[in-house]
Amino acid sequence: MRITATATALLLTLASASAFAPISLRTPLSTRLASTVEKPATPERIAPDSGYEPEWEGREGLEPEEFMKSDMSKPDIAGMWECPLTLWDTSEIDIRKAQKEAAKMPHCPLELRASAADNALGAEYFSKNQKKIRAELLKYGAIWFRGFDLMKSVSGNREMHEALGLDPCLDPLHSSGLRKFASERDALYEEVNKPSLRGHYIGLHSESTAKRTAAYAAFVCFKKATEGGGRFLVADGAAILAELDPKFLEKMYNRQIRISVSNLDIPPGFPDVVKEGIKGLVAGAVAPKFDMDLEMIYESDGKPGRLQAVETAETPINRHPITGVPVWFNNAHNHARKLRDRRPCGVPEVGMTEVFYADTMQPLELEDCQEIKRASEKHITALSMEPGDVLLVDNYRALHGRDVFQGDRFHAVTWFTWDQNEAWRGDERRIVEKNAFNQAINQMMDWLPKDFESDQS
Repeated sequence: MRITATATALLLTLASASAFAPISLRTPLSTRLASTVEKPATPERIAPDSGYEPEWEGREGLEPEEFMKSDMSKPDIAGMWECPLTLWDTSEIDIRKAQKEAAKMPHCPLELRASAADNALGAEYFSKNQKKIRAELLKYGAIWFRGFDLMKSVSGNREMHEALGLDPCLDPLHSSGLRKFASERDALYEEVNKPSLRGHYIGLHSESTAKRTAAYAAFVCFKKATEGGGRFLVADGAAILAELDPKFLEKMYNRQIRISVSNLDIPPGFPDVVKEGIKGLVAGAVAPKFDMDLEMIYESDGKPGRLQAVETAETPINRHPITGVPVWFNNAHNHARKLRDRRPCGVPEVGMTEVFYADTMQPLELEDCQEIKRASEKHITALSMEPGDVLLVDNYRALHGRDVFQGDRFHAVTWFTWDQNEAWRGDERRIVEKNAFNQAINQMMDWLPKDFESDQS
């Protein structure tokens, strides 16, 4: 369905109003869904910990006019595969057996440091070692290629993943407009480098929705943060599963979760017929652009007039599609409101999220959020990625995030589909007419001032 000009204007207007209008606390309405905002006092914001922080090495990169150059002799691959559908294998999981199996997995990530001889080979290093690297990716869940000169540029980064035989695909949220290309012809997306979000901590997540999940990813650093911070976070979903309290896991596995992904604040004084009309318009014309299975629900967080887009129920534990290893596979560490409200957060209110128990649509209790935080952050490796470094990720095994930073930073990412299984890959190619909507949303985000902070209390 093509989005109408009216629907686009409505979404941008509502999103802009929600992002910039002051948010005031009101007494929650009596609804079947409990309020996420439990206390008028703003919780103290504390930067999360990590299990391991490698030292910085001070390696230099190229200037932007150099690292952004694409190899024009190579074909344009902007017409890449659609992001594949999420593969779920969640039935009859014995929690304690799953934890024992997950605990056997080796530490994630594996670090591969370039020698002078490796750098002399360039892309040949990756073609020669393709089978070994692909096998190690499945074994470890992520590989940190450190000190490689080849990937200091857009063109070299593409040479790397082509030598490994990886097949690019769209970001699972490409159609939402929240994903911006760094080099479209090279299937390279810009990471969250926007100055307006540099003070925002991105929690652990897979690049996944209940509907679509990329198989693999290659995160590359072209320019580290000029004034500090900006560590790239990675954690093993198997290690987190093994760490979590078994009773908590039984509870979450049986109850499942639902995630709200966006808020649109409608004036609460609007007549019900008008509010229902807006809900129908958003559900029928705007929500499909997000390529997610969403239910539009009013006031799920207790705020009068708030329309939230909520994903379908999902199990927070999944088996890896290839290895069968059970993993903690969900985005709760990033999306739970009680965690976001207690760490650095600069997301406009329109983009604030929440995680609910699927059976009651009550927000996750603080105790459960704290258990997710404890187990997740214990297994975070906060990478000191420098120019040329790449983190190759198995998106069904490892979760990723990003710490706050100061100054300017330029990281990018390419997503990949299943290159050895056509049934899992599917036959969908990129739908090009989504571009205009994507660009409109990105321009709106670029209007935010540097170090923007919203009122999330």
